[in-house]
Amino acid sequence: MDLGIAGRMAIVCAGSRGLGRGCAEHLADAGCTVFLNGRNPEVTNQTARKIQERTGSRVVAVLGDISDPKTQMHLLDACPEPDILVNNNGGPPPRDFRELDREAMLEGVVQNMVTPIELIQKSLDGMVKRKFGRIVNITSLSVYTAVAGLDLSSGARAGLTAFLGGIARSVAKDNVTINQILPGKMDTDRIRSNLEFVAKARGTSVDEEQAAAVAAIPAGRFGTPSEFGALCAFLCSAHAGYLTGQNLLMDGGLNQNVF
Repeated sequence: MDLGIAGRMAIVCAGSRGLGRGCAEHLADAGCTVFLNGRNPEVTNQTARKIQERTGSRVVAVLGDISDPKTQMHLLDACPEPDILVNNNGGPPPRDFRELDREAMLEGVVQNMVTPIELIQKSLDGMVKRKFGRIVNITSLSVYTAVAGLDLSSGARAGLTAFLGGIARSVAKDNVTINQILPGKMDTDRIRSNLEFVAKARGTSVDEEQAAAVAAIPAGRFGTPSEFGALCAFLCSAHAGYLTGQNLLMDGGLNQNVF
């Protein structure tokens, strides 16, 4: 399928690895110019180079922590008129909520709620003016399903979801959409750190916890960044203009709710 976004300008935050990289790969496949953000210079530059070499699309690396206002400024200087914005950021590590002090809680809220809102503030009006915009926020299954130890991450991402509900509907008439993808257990560094946290708390091994996690997923496996990126690219496509304000679970059937 031709996604109809060749030549569009796409920002992908935290896109050097994992789910962000999957999104960047598929947007480049669709012919977008991708502005790829990442913290690690070596990894980010290497990812940008590999995607560009494979797809032939232009990929620009913009280094830094996306929660840092200076990094946001550099990113929007490089891409002042984004057509597509994929908000993604590392979340707080798994931790018992009793261990969270005020500083840690504020940092988590900035990472997973404030930062995407700031980027949307800086991008949305231009999308409205140009009558095309696609914003995809990578949140988490834990917005819908309680996951002990991810309380701070879950709370911040749920806050983002609620914050954007009315905003998404206010710009739908301008062919600008805002949606969230809620990944379940995906084959990324994040899932490995979560498994280590659970194994330590239960006195088990990471292998045991991974086997139990996979056994609970109806699909019988973890999801892949490429599968995730393909869904993201569709949401960013010309064909998805009637789909907005939604939270799309991608979890292999793990969440048992019917509605």
